Amino acid sequence: MNLSEILRPEAIKVVASASSKKRLLHDIGELAHGVYGYDSTLVIEALMERESLGPTGVGNGVALPHARLAEVTDMSAAFILLEKPVNFDAVDRQPVDVVMALFAPEAAGVEHLKALALVSRTLRSADLCNKLRANHDPATLYALLTQDQNTQAA
Repeated sequence: MNLSEILRPEAIKVVASASSKKRLLHDIGELAHGVYGYDSTLVIEALMERESLGPTGVGNGVALPHARLAEVTDMSAAFILLEKPVNFDAVDRQPVDVVMALFAPEAAGVEHLKALALVSRTLRSADLCNKLRANHDPATLYALLTQDQNTQAA
């Protein structure tokens, strides 16, 4: 699996700021609706329910919110770069500015885990995150995220 298989170029957005974690999840829901046609209310509710189980802020300014939804037929993703980081209750207590949301079919098992692992491995790279933070053009962000897929898939 490659990021280019689950992330569409138009599913990348740069947001000046989000007032809260909840507002950021709303932005993700709206982006998922605009790009994939998902019901934004259901996306937001599913993401908030998942966050209630434990925060998906993985540290170093990165969050990986994810949810399983009945209307999703294939793994998909949305990426948001925040110009101003927001508190996300991350494990390292640092605010978040790099966010990759994943949407999986309700019955997805191993595919959901593979996608989470792929995104986690990709965004664990401090070098990549620094490049993402230095660029605010969605096309450039997409290129950075999907480049060198052979290395990331290994």
